[in-house]
Amino acid sequence: MADLVTLTIDDRTVTAAPGTLVINAARAAGIEIPAFCYYDGLTLQAACRMCLVEVERMPKLQTACTLPVAEGMIVQTESPKVVEARKSMLEFLLTNHPLDCPVCDKGGECELQDMVFRYGAGESRFTEIKHHVDEKQFSPVVFFDAPRCILCYRCVRICDEGMGVGALGVINRGAVTEIGPNMGDHLVCDECGMCIDICPVGALTSGAYRYKTRPWEMEHIGTICAHCSNGCKTTLGVRNDRIIRGNNRDRSGINGEFLCIKGRYAFDFTDHPERLQSPLMRKGGELEPVSWAEALAAVARRFLEVKERGGRLGVIGSNRTTNEENYFLQKFVRQGLGSNNIDHHRTGDVAALISALAGTTGALASTADLYSAKAVLVIAGDLAQQQPLLSFQIRANYRHHGCRVYVVTPGPVREDKYAAKSVRAATGEELAAVEGLRDELRKESELVILFGDAVRGEAVRRLVALGDSFGIPVKYVCLVDYSNSRGAADMGLFPDLLPGYEPAQTPGMTMPEMLAAEDLEALWVVGANPLKAAQLGSQYAFVVVQDLFLTETARRADVVLPAASAYEKTGTVTNVCGEVQRLKRAIGVMGAKPDLEIFGLLSKEMKINAGLWHPDRVFDEIRRSVRGYNVPLPVLATGGAAPAVPLNGHIPLEARPDLIRSANDTLFTSGSLGRYSKSLNSVMEAPGGLYRG
Repeated sequence: MADLVTLTIDDRTVTAAPGTLVINAARAAGIEIPAFCYYDGLTLQAACRMCLVEVERMPKLQTACTLPVAEGMIVQTESPKVVEARKSMLEFLLTNHPLDCPVCDKGGECELQDMVFRYGAGESRFTEIKHHVDEKQFSPVVFFDAPRCILCYRCVRICDEGMGVGALGVINRGAVTEIGPNMGDHLVCDECGMCIDICPVGALTSGAYRYKTRPWEMEHIGTICAHCSNGCKTTLGVRNDRIIRGNNRDRSGINGEFLCIKGRYAFDFTDHPERLQSPLMRKGGELEPVSWAEALAAVARRFLEVKERGGRLGVIGSNRTTNEENYFLQKFVRQGLGSNNIDHHRTGDVAALISALAGTTGALASTADLYSAKAVLVIAGDLAQQQPLLSFQIRANYRHHGCRVYVVTPGPVREDKYAAKSVRAATGEELAAVEGLRDELRKESELVILFGDAVRGEAVRRLVALGDSFGIPVKYVCLVDYSNSRGAADMGLFPDLLPGYEPAQTPGMTMPEMLAAEDLEALWVVGANPLKAAQLGSQYAFVVVQDLFLTETARRADVVLPAASAYEKTGTVTNVCGEVQRLKRAIGVMGAKPDLEIFGLLSKEMKINAGLWHPDRVFDEIRRSVRGYNVPLPVLATGGAAPAVPLNGHIPLEARPDLIRSANDTLFTSGSLGRYSKSLNSVMEAPGGLYRG
């Protein structure tokens, strides 16, 4: 590492690496230099002039956001000359800026407001009538108020550089310059809302949040997004037990400030009018509301009858329920009901990857690895649509570190724009295409490989063998779909594998086998909708469904139990990279219960001792008994992510590639849950498609 540079900032000796900007060197030393246009990780703009500092032996004030540190440099950040310059700059910014703080959505969180309090003049020399432009609606979730805009260009840069979309640009010149969509009068983009949160003022506002409340009137609760598998932290603003806003401005999760449209806006399914709030039981051919006591008693009675006569009972688990719920469910079914007929919708072949990596260490990539890796290979995955955080990490890696990206997909993807090489490969031909990249890949110093559902079964083992043949360190990510798809696999929602991928003595039926079995007497479906695309073979099976809505499967049920969503419970989930994070309850919905509580009440009704059903007690058992899950509790308790590494040798599993099937969700779909989000369905891009570039 090069020798550190020593300089003086506000009479304090500061050291920094060569090339460090003065603004960052000051911040690292606890000295705040104000800026509107500067944003860490984006290109330099030097547009707002708020970061001006006085540097000894330089004839005029310098912008700290573009000035690298130099040996012996002496910087003053609060000299009278600097303060006067900032005061004048604020006076200029307020020339046409409306003084509507009482109604502006950014009130209380506005950087301009903060700077005016700190440096602003009591009176302005500009007494002319402020120029007014009517507010514009760029999309259902993005509104623009031009007079509030201070032309910092943060929104343009985050859309172009961070998201790779380039939906915003600068139109007109001089005094009438403003931000505008690059497609006429509307946005054509990811509708992620990053432009809104990065805006330092109230120029860009949220269609979901605007004019509803104030930040100090809300309780801010950090939890994990309920939708895709990336595990982004979303901070939910809650007022009167209702979610009003989602963001992550404190950058406290693995995603930093990044959120896609699902994490920022798609919380609105929680108060959808079709939300189930009472158990339902079929009476006279119709589902009728009943009490929890009656519903649980009926389920317990029928399950016990099936168990006592040795009948066939099947259980289909969920990709969205917590680790604690998945672990308790499989334990209850195996030990209490005496059956291994338990499965879930497998959206990626995680088990095959864990088996193929037997005897290795450090072969599972983390989310952070995608930002630091020297090279990345994407196989059969449209990351921008299916794995938005992973796509964001790779783009940032390319911009900041020059990562070399290789793409093998059936169609165009966003990574093509900066890929070292892109190859189109039909399903089943991916490994042959990777083999064709062997010479390039062997020259890399390290590699992270991400692969989708097209690589499954024996192909996963061949991919790992191919990675080993490159002679470089290789890490892997098996792409899966939903918020706890990885956790469902780790917790043993398989007919032939127990938690931690330990083999079961007597394998049970897979999900397709359960659905097709004509002699199935009972089917218990937890947070899944298998009958949306399949028929139940048994006409007389007693069907129990736990869900948030009356889905296609719930309509076939004999008993429907209203379940709580991820935003209404505590517990842990495991993201696509195997990082465990804690959910925190944000709201409650009358009549609905967490799935773990439903399992516990049902076990009590059946007089089956499956252990205590408190999330913390169940997670303690998971840490003791599931290989790779003895993660540090302080990391989780403080909102961090702890990697689970369940590598435990070869797994004697039967290759079943026919069971691996991604739902092929886009940014604007989320399985059955997505249809109940007004925000997802309101944007013109929905539902979108894969492999369109």
